[in-house]
Amino acid sequence: MAPLPKKKTPTSKRGKRRSQQRMRAPGLSECPHCHAARMPHRVCPECGYYKGREAVMIGKPELPE
Repeated sequence: MAPLPKKKTPTSKRGKRRSQQRMRAPGLSECPHCHAARMPHRVCPECGYYKGREAVMIGKPELPE
């Protein structure tokens, strides 16, 4: 059998413990290439650049006719 608490946890103590469990907005940084907001350490969704080079091709590639 697991031990049970002898007293009820006060609401203030429970609230202090839960105060760190809130949702936080993601920290955004500015893309140095196109100046759009992007998440740090990720490819920019607007221009596809990461660390000064094109990592992902954004948009439709032109097909030769």
